[in-house]
Order: sequence, then structure tokens, then C-alpha cells
Amino acid sequence: MPELPEVEVVRRGLQEHVVGRTVIDVQVHHPRAVRRHEAGAADLTARLRGASVTGTGRRGKYLWLDLADGNTLLVHLGMSGQMLLGPVANTDHLRIAVALDDGSALSFVDQRTFGGWQLAELVSVDGSRVPGPVAHIARDPLDPLFDRGTVVNVLRGKHSEIKRQLLDQTVVSGIGNIYADEALWRARVNGVRIAEKLTRRRLGEVLDSAAEVMREALREGGTSFDSLYVNVNGQSGYFDRSLNVYGREDRNCRRCGTVIRRAKFMNRSSFYCPACQPRPRR
Repeated sequence: MPELPEVEVVRRGLQEHVVGRTVIDVQVHHPRAVRRHEAGAADLTARLRGASVTGTGRRGKYLWLDLADGNTLLVHLGMSGQMLLGPVANTDHLRIAVALDDGSALSFVDQRTFGGWQLAELVSVDGSRVPGPVAHIARDPLDPLFDRGTVVNVLRGKHSEIKRQLLDQTVVSGIGNIYADEALWRARVNGVRIAEKLTRRRLGEVLDSAAEVMREALREGGTSFDSLYVNVNGQSGYFDRSLNVYGREDRNCRRCGTVIRRAKFMNRSSFYCPACQPRPRR
């Protein structure tokens, strides 16, 4: 699933190429792509036709287009969603096609159909205006208003694994499986350590590491393991070449040389170095 860096790369592309454009036409090719829009596909297409895009936004893994009427087009990429600019995408996985007034098109392509679009009103929450459906999502470590100390205090009250808390988008957003493993490796903390048993200093180091690794990934266009994640121009990111632990099972740790291990965690895989990140004693 695209995580914060990948979604931010897409947002920046939309900011550059779509802001100032007006929607001429909308075609919904698959109902699942608008299932979150309770009024249905006909309502979404009717309200988008003639709408002008005035800006973009993001919180965690969600992004949105601000519209001139004061509403937003909220987008979740799911596992494989792509926002592609240019001619209408020629693929069986095209879910929504939007014709713009400059002659280009914005195509929403989603192979696994877990993503989707919906129109939403903006609401005020913790000093910002965000679409109502994401009001419960916490700020992410790259947000200028991210309060590191407050999040550390929240984590100190959690009697569950630190990795589980990093993946909880109501605690801290934008971090998924890849960047959680990378941040924990950098901070030398095993993901199964109980959050409340870590010191405030160690918890702060984990959050700082998450911010650091995601900034680095953002500079390289995000992480692409396959063709499911690309930016608005269809290009892949290159941060997968810089990963230190995720996906490197049976390879040597770049810091100490110990063989990287993989373990099951929350129906997914965790990668860690047993020397740099020792598991807690029972």
C-alpha cells in the first residue's frame, strides 16, 4: 500500500498539473471506485462537472483536491490506486476518467479496487481544515504542526507493541509497514517491544527516525516494488534501493552484518536485525 512518501509524491504532481484546471467531463467505469460516496456515481459525476480545482491537501495516506465550491474530492489510493495525467489510461483497470479543460485527462487506475473517490465537506480539526471522513486521522511526522511530545505521551500510555502503534493512523499517520520497519531499525528498537515500556527518549527517537526515513524516500520519489505504485507521470520511485531492512530477509544487516530476519506481525511481515534490534525478554 502506498504510504506517506508515495501519496505525497502524487499530491505534489497534482498540485503542479491540476490546480487551476476545470473539469469538463467525468466517467465512472467501476462502481467500487466511488463506493465511499454515499450519494452514488451519478451524484459525484454531476457535481464534479464544471468544478475548478483550487488546491491540494494530504493527511497521512489520504489526499484531496480542493474545489472552488468549497468541497473537496477525497482520494484514497488503497493498495494499488494511481492518479495518472495525460491521455485517458488505456488499461482494463481504469476506474474513473476525468477530462480537463486543457485537453488532458486525469485517470484513476486501480488494479485491486481497494481505493476510491468521494466528495466531502471540509471540517475544522486541531487547527486545520480537512475533509470530514479523515477528521479522525492523526497528523503525520512530516506535518509542520506535528506535536512530537504529545505523540510520545500517547505512546507511553499504550500497552501494546510499538509497531502496532506506529501503524495506528489515529496515533500517528502516514506510516505503513515499510517505513515502520525502517524507522525501528534506525532507532534500534524491536517492533514487538511494548510502547509503554520504552522511555520517552526512545519513543522520540523512533518518531524522529520515521520522519527521517520518509523524507529520504520522498526525495527519491517513494518506494516502488512493482508497477502498482507510480507518480502522476507513470514513473516509479527508487527508494527501494535504499531500504536497510524491509524485504531483506537472509541478507546481512548493513550496520552490523547480522542476517536479517522476517517474522509474522498483524497478518503481514516484519523485518528486523536480531543484533541491532533484540527481542525483549519474556
